[in-house]
Amino acid sequence: MGKIKITETILRDGHQSLIATRMKTEEMLPMLEKLDKVGYHSLEMWGGATFDSCLRYLDEDPWERLRKIRSVVKNTKLQMLLRGQNILGYKNYADDVVDEFVRLSIKNGIDIIRVFDALNDLRNIETAIKATKKYGGHAQGTVVYTISPVHNMKLYLDLAQQVEAMGADSLCIKDMSGILTPYVGHELITILKQHIKIPVQLHTHYTSGMTCMTYMKAAEAGVDVIDTALSPFGNGTSQPATEPMVATFKGTEYDTGLDLDLLCEIADHFKVVKEKYIKSGVLNPRVYDIDTNVLSYQVPGGMLSNLMSQLATQNAADKYNEVLKEVPRVREDLGFPPLVTPSSQFVGTQAVFNVVSGERYKIIPNEIKDYVRGKYGRSSVPISDEIKKKIIGDEEVITCRPADLLEPQLDAAKALVKEYYEQEEDVLTHALFPQVAEKFFKDRAARNYKIDSTLVNMEDKTHPV
Repeated sequence: MGKIKITETILRDGHQSLIATRMKTEEMLPMLEKLDKVGYHSLEMWGGATFDSCLRYLDEDPWERLRKIRSVVKNTKLQMLLRGQNILGYKNYADDVVDEFVRLSIKNGIDIIRVFDALNDLRNIETAIKATKKYGGHAQGTVVYTISPVHNMKLYLDLAQQVEAMGADSLCIKDMSGILTPYVGHELITILKQHIKIPVQLHTHYTSGMTCMTYMKAAEAGVDVIDTALSPFGNGTSQPATEPMVATFKGTEYDTGLDLDLLCEIADHFKVVKEKYIKSGVLNPRVYDIDTNVLSYQVPGGMLSNLMSQLATQNAADKYNEVLKEVPRVREDLGFPPLVTPSSQFVGTQAVFNVVSGERYKIIPNEIKDYVRGKYGRSSVPISDEIKKKIIGDEEVITCRPADLLEPQLDAAKALVKEYYEQEEDVLTHALFPQVAEKFFKDRAARNYKIDSTLVNMEDKTHPV
């Protein structure tokens, strides 16, 4: 027990949760020096959906964002979120691609890599953990928190001990839905601190309205680090706001030691940024609603908005409550997967199809079939023969680590990117998001050509023949 450290998420999960990861690098840059002076444990600023969003919506190179932030932030560790064998995408990649991605992330400035697997199949995080340690980074193994008849303290401790045995430098408990209640949180952290030696970090979302209390009880139980987001992009479906947590612990044995005045200065800048997204309609005020549905159905905020938009496109918005009730049923059918990317998308989409079509499993997306085939990993409990038969007939289910079935992919990825190649990182960008990357590379080449042409014209005027 003692001083609580804080990971600040405003540069990644804070805006990912509230404005769909739309914050631009230029909106971050003015505050980086001040953020670096605060004394945070780390700044989470990369990974998750930032990579895809930079390319798809912001016309930014995500690697360049990382380099720019690293060039200013000299004293604070930079942190990213990695989806294990999925890296930052929605399917498994071969080990050589995972290894190379980790190498270049660390080379470009990442210090801490938080690695998780949506199913808590720890076979899917091992390659990334080993690569992080091999290239000199801090490997944070993750256990995803969820509630079901099979998820209990014994299981979470067992998973945590496996993460420690894997060689992880620290452990994160990832509560993506904000469903870890204060007293259960106290019990969980107490048990973990009694049985594992590596530091324990807690990540949660404010969706349910109770997570500041969970952080307080976790602090009493000896948690080492908590994730918060500065108030303009805190609370709602994001993390609990930083400033109130700092004020809460001030003058106690858990005092974070962070300067509240400096935090308020930085927050003033991000209030202006936030205002812009309110005016443009990107920030939907509904993200700040306390959502009690999350306690009943464990549906994270991002998944809720996904369900709404899927139903709207099928003119079935009136079926929303029916779909919410169907989600836990589908989850049980599929062996109680935690509802986090990408399993949350699979379960949500299947629930929509089951309700809208009027017949359960009449329409089955390919991702659900692959999940049942074992291509994403092991489910928390075995899927019943009846459900397997309904979804994949008599097909065989794989039991090995899914990535063991993949041939190396890096050389093929290098060949595909030859036409656009400007930096070694382009190979990974293309491997993860081929279509989005190609458009980005073409636009980049056109921009560079335009700049070169302008320079040539300027030289011609300066040195007339």
